[in-house]
Parts: sequence; C-alpha cells; structure tokens
Amino acid sequence: MGLRTPLGVVIFIAVMLLLDTYFFQAIKSVSQSVSPKTKTVIYAIYWGITACAIIGFLLFVYTEQNFLGKKFRTYLFATILGLFFAKMVAFVFFLVDDLRRGIQWLAGKIFFRNTEADSMADGGITRSVFLSWLGIATGTTLFGSLLYGFSNKYNYSIKNIKLSFPNLPPSFRGLKIVHISDIHSGSFMNPKAVSHGVDMILQQNADIILFTGDLVNDKASEMNDYKVIFGRLKAPMGVYSTLGNHDYGDYVEWPNEGVSKTQNLENLKKVHADLGWRLLMNEHVALEKNGEEIALIGIENWSAKGRFPKHGRMDLAYPGAEKYPFKILMSHDPSHWDAQVIPQYKNIDLMLSGHTHGMQFGIEIPGFKWSPVQYMYKQWAGLYENENQKLYVNRGFGFIGYPGRVGILPEITVIELS
Repeated sequence: MGLRTPLGVVIFIAVMLLLDTYFFQAIKSVSQSVSPKTKTVIYAIYWGITACAIIGFLLFVYTEQNFLGKKFRTYLFATILGLFFAKMVAFVFFLVDDLRRGIQWLAGKIFFRNTEADSMADGGITRSVFLSWLGIATGTTLFGSLLYGFSNKYNYSIKNIKLSFPNLPPSFRGLKIVHISDIHSGSFMNPKAVSHGVDMILQQNADIILFTGDLVNDKASEMNDYKVIFGRLKAPMGVYSTLGNHDYGDYVEWPNEGVSKTQNLENLKKVHADLGWRLLMNEHVALEKNGEEIALIGIENWSAKGRFPKHGRMDLAYPGAEKYPFKILMSHDPSHWDAQVIPQYKNIDLMLSGHTHGMQFGIEIPGFKWSPVQYMYKQWAGLYENENQKLYVNRGFGFIGYPGRVGILPEITVIELS
C-alpha cells in the first residue's frame, strides 16, 4: 500500500494528526506561564503549520508531476516528511514522560502515597515540562538540520584514500582511481552545480574512473539534460561503470511491463556508451600498464537484502580473472561483500560499492561515524577490511528522496594504490 492510494493517504494524514495532537499537548505544557494572547498566537501558528502540511501533502499526491514544478514538489514533500519525522522523534520524549507519570500514579495507588512530587524545588520546572521542552527542542533541531541539509546536496567532498597491497604489480603502484557512485540524475535540479562536481573529478587527474551504479532513479531519459556534463569525464585508462538497483526501472509503473521496462534498460546501456563509459555486465577486462596486467570485474546489481535484485553473476564475471595477480570488483551493493565475495572469492583484492548514500544523514567526525543506515548495512560508508581483502563504500555523488545531505556529504573518492 503506497502513499498515493486513497487508504494510504487517509492513514498518513490520520497519523500526522495524531502526532500533531500529541505534540500539541507538549506545546500547551510549556506555554502555561505565558499570557492568553501569546498562547493564542502560538496555538494558531502551530495548527496553521499543520494545516499547510496536510494541504501540501494532498497537493503532492493528487496533482500531476508538472504541477508546481519538479523543484517545488521535491522540497514540498521533503519538508512535510521532515516535519513528520521530527514529531516522531519528539514523540519518544513525550511518551517517556507519559509512561513515567503513569507508573508514578500506579505506584501511588498501590502504596497509598502522595506522588505529586513532580516538581523541582525552589521554583524549578517540573520533570514533565522539562521532558516536553527536551522533546520539542530535539524535534525542532532535527527539522532545522533537515532544512539546512538542502544546501549540502551539491557540496561535494573529496576523500583521499591510500591502499597498500603486497601483490599489486609494480607498474600499478601509484595508480590513481576516482571512484564515484549513485549519480541519480533524476533528482538533479541544478546542472551548473553538477557540472562543478564533474570539474572536481577531472581536477584529480585520475588514471581511471570507476562508477558503481545507479546512474538514474528510474528512467534512462533522466540523463537527457546531463549527458553532455557527464560525457566530459575522461581518463587515460578509461571510464568503467556498472548497474545499480535503480537502473532497472523496478520502482516505476510501466505501460507495458514486457516492452517499456526492457527498452528502458537498453536505452540506459546506450547512455553509458554515449558517455564513452565501458559498462561491465557480469564480465571482466584486463587493465594493462607497462606490460603488466590486473583484472577489473564488474557485475550487475547483487544484494543480500531480499527487496533488491540479484542480477549479478560472479559465475560469469570471474572465470578467467584468476590468472591476474590483482583484482578489483565493482559491485553496487556492499552487502555482496559479506554474503558472497568473502566466503567464495578470496582472491578479490579490492571491492568498490555505493548504494547506501550513508542515508544522506548522520554524523562524521574524527574517530566517530554514525548513521541510521548502519542498522541495515554493516558496511555503509568508507573503508572496510577482512584479512587481505578491502571494501570501499562510496557515500554517493547524487541524492534521492530527501533533496539534501546532513552530516554525510556527497563524495568523490580518490584511491591511490601502492
């Protein structure tokens, strides 16, 4: 059941109103000491925002895609969902307070004690008001950070990584790889900003550029306005690419499943070719330098998560690669590493992935890295190692759904092999 079905719309609005009503109790609690006129203003603003959110949601669901324009619709829906999640977070604090007061009341009934000691001494605020303020502050901070994150979606970050391998042929020591992933061209709204990101890639003077899937959100036509921009990507040893889960058109309704969806994939393959990228479809190629060779393996999407497709065929891509002393695997979904690569392909030296985007939300500071996506993906951003094998998960060049980044910036990875 999707949000666009009548039942889905009713349920979503009902949940919104329940959250708003619950949140409003906290607003009333913290505004007890203000004047009646100020209360009226606060309440009017609060319910005015709620009304706007519901009207905006209905407009998003029941109007055509070209109504209001792509940019406005994207920000509208993201803002509504931001409000929803912010109130969900605040709800946890309010629920804790209600449970605390419920237990306190029950204990008083059982033990016949007066349990009205909910206030702090010397004119301090009650625990209930404190938790209400804490919930409101946390929810507001989350919502504010999501709004701020809109400005970060084209704020590309360059990650420089040096990786050492004892079996790397001497001619490839110092090889510079630019790794990008998850372009999601269907989400872009600013060609100039995207072009700046491509400029940043070219400024790295990489020997080779590797792209690990999700060129589009759904349709090959989403690249129409960006083919010239990404067609500028060139490197001495070439640009190689693979497919991600979004590239198959699985998340959109097609007029004719057997024809349109299949043709879309063929069109997308042609886009890769038009860009000058070598799309690897369950196959490997030899990279040669000064008479020495290593293997570059590229497979279609393969995920250990049930809702994502398993089109990847290592049984087709790997045979013949054994003879090369060093092997790089391009595989979109990092869950492939634990599920198949480590147990079955011990000779894969370096795997490059993307897919997670770092959820476009999290915290990254020296010595600490967190995102909600880590509860779904063990390997979700950055470098991971298992004995002699290494995996690097790119945080994504583009974005999807939420048009922004909070804490987890869009990434251009520069890997130097030694």
